[in-house]
Amino acid sequence: MKKRPAYQNPIVLERADPWIYKHTDGYYYFTGSVPGYKVIELRRAKTINELRDTEAVNVWTAPEYGWNSRLIWAPELHFIEGKWYVYFAASGESEDASIATHHRMFVLECRDANPLTGKWVEKGIVKTNQDSFSLDATVFSHREELYYVWAQKEPAIPGNSNLYIAKMLNPWTIKGSPTLLTIPEYDWEKVTYLVNEGPAVIEKDGKIIITYSASATDENYAMGMLWADANDDLLNGFSWHKSSTPVFISSERNKQFGPGHNSFTKSEDGAHDVLIYHARPQKNTFDNPLNNPDRHARAQLFEWNDEGLPIFGEPIAD
Repeated sequence: MKKRPAYQNPIVLERADPWIYKHTDGYYYFTGSVPGYKVIELRRAKTINELRDTEAVNVWTAPEYGWNSRLIWAPELHFIEGKWYVYFAASGESEDASIATHHRMFVLECRDANPLTGKWVEKGIVKTNQDSFSLDATVFSHREELYYVWAQKEPAIPGNSNLYIAKMLNPWTIKGSPTLLTIPEYDWEKVTYLVNEGPAVIEKDGKIIITYSASATDENYAMGMLWADANDDLLNGFSWHKSSTPVFISSERNKQFGPGHNSFTKSEDGAHDVLIYHARPQKNTFDNPLNNPDRHARAQLFEWNDEGLPIFGEPIAD
């Protein structure tokens, strides 16, 4: 039996919304929200444990003014048809202080082999069927189709954000009509704020599984889960099932609070699935939790049940 890997948590300090992508070149690529919310940084290492001390490279800096000039949140790095893409959300302001925008979704593209040293080009805003607060986009490929999953506010639905899915014409353009996946409906999704956000996708044994995060970003933050049969139409809302209870929550025993905004990767030997997420080492004491930089990136192995769904357990101690 292969030895289970051990991860030295936190794997990266003060990086919320952590994203890890294991590429064919043998490197783990890491990005996440950087305190101050003005830059996008990338780092890479041969092992997950080495990410903490490897050099971080700022590959993009927000402009002084414009739609993407502040609050740069939740970047994700993807490799699609031979090119690198970073999806992120940003808020903006203009030289006229009376003109401000809330978050929209943006894409960067790099055609060089190494995304840490390559040239990044702005591809602009990912436009959906309505112009409203939107963030936390992720993409995944299924049966030669590229899908886009994101969080957005719907004026007709009470709350802050719901999750949607759509197919893509290319990595920066949605095609067709989006499908509503989930709205905050259970009590644990509506603590302080009515939020479904931060989707992450994993496919295993004929199931497409989407995890997401809900409620306020303090110790009440928690992960939920949706799943569909891989043979079903993913744009049909009736194809999706939703857990009525959270699948990953704060652990008083292990002093990990508000786990969420996760991604997925594989262990170094490829034998284990790894949950990447952020959590706080104590309950939040800031008036605005987003101004507290103590959300650290963490890695944790997880298993699967007989129904083909993940079992995350509880956040492990440092």
